[in-house]
Amino acid sequence: MIRFKTWTARSIGRLSRASGRGGGTTLPGRVLLKLDGDAITKLGSRLSAGTTLISATNGKTTTASMLATILAAEGRHPVHNRAGSNMTWGVATALAEQKGDEGLFEVDEAWLPEVAERLQPKTILLGNLFRDQLDRYGETEALADAWAALAATLAGQTSFVLNADDPLVADIGNSSGPGTIYFGIDDESQALPELQHAHDAKLCRNCGHELTYDRAFVGHLGHYHCDSCGMERPRPDLSASSITLKGMSGLTASIDSSEGRAELELPLPGLYNLYNALGAIATATRLGVPVDRAVSALAGMKAVFGRVERITIGEVDLSILLIKNPAGANEVIRTLALEPAPIDLWIALNDRIADGRDVSWIWDADFEVLSERVGRITCTGTRASEMALRLKYAGWPVDRTAVIDSPEAALDQAIAGAEGQLFALPTYTALLDLRNLLAQRGDSGRYWAS
Repeated sequence: MIRFKTWTARSIGRLSRASGRGGGTTLPGRVLLKLDGDAITKLGSRLSAGTTLISATNGKTTTASMLATILAAEGRHPVHNRAGSNMTWGVATALAEQKGDEGLFEVDEAWLPEVAERLQPKTILLGNLFRDQLDRYGETEALADAWAALAATLAGQTSFVLNADDPLVADIGNSSGPGTIYFGIDDESQALPELQHAHDAKLCRNCGHELTYDRAFVGHLGHYHCDSCGMERPRPDLSASSITLKGMSGLTASIDSSEGRAELELPLPGLYNLYNALGAIATATRLGVPVDRAVSALAGMKAVFGRVERITIGEVDLSILLIKNPAGANEVIRTLALEPAPIDLWIALNDRIADGRDVSWIWDADFEVLSERVGRITCTGTRASEMALRLKYAGWPVDRTAVIDSPEAALDQAIAGAEGQLFALPTYTALLDLRNLLAQRGDSGRYWAS
């Protein structure tokens, strides 16, 4: 019976994609789950080599893609929700439409417990927890509590891979049992001069005392300890040192583990992508891939769906960098600060449900860092005026800032005025709108077309 229901869902997905209306990554799964609420469990049980789940506030799509790249180099092609649809219906779509003996799924932070209960994963990678969509998720502590409860439930049957540099995530190791492995950054030269205003982990999960940070790398990710109870950052099993950031062209780093040292050349920028790579490499070791081979595979890593995706439009190179919360935006800003000035930007701020209705986070992002380096700025989206106001208070030039309601008209004007390079900074639904617009105009293919 599940076979017929799966066939029905696949057929509806094909029709949806052929119509050009979108929904191809979610509609088949929604239909399948309507027909059979237990479909994920039934189809997941066929993955004889087991399932890996990846969750994080920032970077789960890229991390999953990195791990898929590593596995592909080993001749393994897991069932994978590669388009980033990461709730139950996205997982169901991948299970319905793909064949394989192992699964690799990125999962929304709030949906992780339910998906894990249905799939009983072999491995779970937890990358980070940042303040994001407070109107939907609530505070990060609530998600950390849910993840810790999940880890306690799965202890002994699921291996956990945790970011040692995030105190909210590292603490889950107290619940996940033996076999947990940690990853982190050990290069002091890459630390921020001070904790960012928007850092999200202030208190010790053990005793509630304020944490002391020796150094921070991305938001609240760093080296920390508690002066009250003695809690401290776990020693990573896999770490990065000797890091060189090369702006948009990528980075290099030495990766240290019990297997020795391997040299990583990653064609994606920023410490945030280094954290993604560390998580993918550490998880790959749990899946039987040696560190040196995992590191080597990432040299050919390509950007995914709006995460430093690059598209040429006429004589302009368009780079698309998703921004959706203070920590993620700050890392994009940090990366752009390494690019030659003037920097032309198209910024799209939406407040739809998938973005989060509350856009106050833009006031916690450090746009001031770029105030002396920006060229022409075009703001669009449902909250374009508020973004322009934020940039004005950040010291960005008002006389070179345009507010245009239509994203298409805004893009046309931004491209026309760009000096060969344009950076697009959209929030999530604005990213989807931009990608569809580019596909309709023939500038790029639909991400989910294949």
